[in-house]
Amino acid sequence: MADPTKRLPKLPIERALKVIAGRWKPVILYYVFDEPKRLSELKRMMPDITQKVLIQQLREMEEHGLVRRQIFAEVPARVEYTATDLGLGLEPILLALCRWGQRHAEEQSEANALADCIVHPRAGQAYARTAA
Repeated sequence: MADPTKRLPKLPIERALKVIAGRWKPVILYYVFDEPKRLSELKRMMPDITQKVLIQQLREMEEHGLVRRQIFAEVPARVEYTATDLGLGLEPILLALCRWGQRHAEEQSEANALADCIVHPRAGQAYARTAA
């Protein structure tokens, strides 16, 4: 497989957007921020995503260093996905996007139709404190 960094844009903002682009990547990251998740758990948490797309998004995030896949030598084999330190660094960014989305909905008089933000900063994390 080719080095994923060779396919990424040179402009940092464009690079960042490409790495997190996709309807499901921020949601997947949210679910693996707190603790490791198995593929079946992630699928249950996101019933609208297909198995194929979930696997594709996880592979891309693994390629770009956002999640780590750990395979346990058990029968049957168990695989868990965890956010890496690099992936966890996106938490304040996703929180900011969530807050902006809430503000946008309020400005458009659509706040009553909005779900709660899915990103909740964890106490004690250095990057979560700097987001405020």
